[in-house]
Amino acid sequence: MLPKIASNGSAYKARVCAQQKGVMKMKNFLGIFSIVAMVFILVACGGSEDASNDTNNAGSGVDDATGSEIVVGVSLSTLTNPFFLDVEDGIREVARENNVTVHIVGANDDAAVQSADIDDLLQLNLDLILINPVDADAIVTTIEYINNTHNIPVVTLDRSSEGGDIVSHVASNNVLGGVQAAEFIVANVGDGAIVVELEGQPGASAARERGEGFNSIADNSLNVVARQTANWSRAEGLSVLESILQTHPEIDAVFAHNDEMALGAVEALRALGMLDEVLVVGFDGIDDAVAAVQSGEMAATVAQQPVLMGRMALETAIAYLAGNQTEYSVDTPLQLIVD
Repeated sequence: MLPKIASNGSAYKARVCAQQKGVMKMKNFLGIFSIVAMVFILVACGGSEDASNDTNNAGSGVDDATGSEIVVGVSLSTLTNPFFLDVEDGIREVARENNVTVHIVGANDDAAVQSADIDDLLQLNLDLILINPVDADAIVTTIEYINNTHNIPVVTLDRSSEGGDIVSHVASNNVLGGVQAAEFIVANVGDGAIVVELEGQPGASAARERGEGFNSIADNSLNVVARQTANWSRAEGLSVLESILQTHPEIDAVFAHNDEMALGAVEALRALGMLDEVLVVGFDGIDDAVAAVQSGEMAATVAQQPVLMGRMALETAIAYLAGNQTEYSVDTPLQLIVD
């Protein structure tokens, strides 16, 4: 932690001390009254730092017992996706409420950038680090380095790591969300419906888990004619679906692992005049997707609560640092939003 800076009152006392000492020396007041006066002045000067610290520590929130502020680093996979901007908002809300300093960076969905970002964060004298991994496998080396070299507790959120020691993982149940999406398509289109699955970024735990849940139903009840990544991107959702439709021009539904890709699929279908014929289901519940559901352009989105997720992640971190027992897995609720 940075050292406390003396208040203006302390600086004033210091100047008084210096002036008094100078006067004493110049005039050689060696009498008993002068000595007593000097003693009183020096006592006042010597006590100023403690008084300043007491004032600065008053009302310091979650860490009043030690008088120090909690500092948390946050590495998010991206800060361009609206979902993670909402996660950031939730983290910052709790930070303000509890006098916690947070340093938040986004990795632009690049595992190498995330590794470099975390290395920078580790120079900031952190008490804990929150990580939303770009890649569940690539992040393992970084978390193990944090464990072994810096001994800083780690909390993951939304996406998990395949290794390393973490305190807690805060996320929605992605497998359950995938199941909900598949069941919705079966209920609204029927068994054997022809479906395209737009997958998230390879290596991301959320993509793997959402696909796992979806296909646990789809493998028996739907005809998935294409599964292809669109890397969480709206632009790629558009271009990938356009390409797939050249080979499979007749489909009944699209399931996208996130809303950005689903909204890209909506654009592709609109351009081809197919929007009224194909059911589109997304995942996350971002504002644009909810609006698309309400307008009928999308059929549904499996809504996470990203602001709540961000809040719960930092609250879990604060609880752990306060010495409270925390759950290894902390679930944030899901809701299927339909028109």
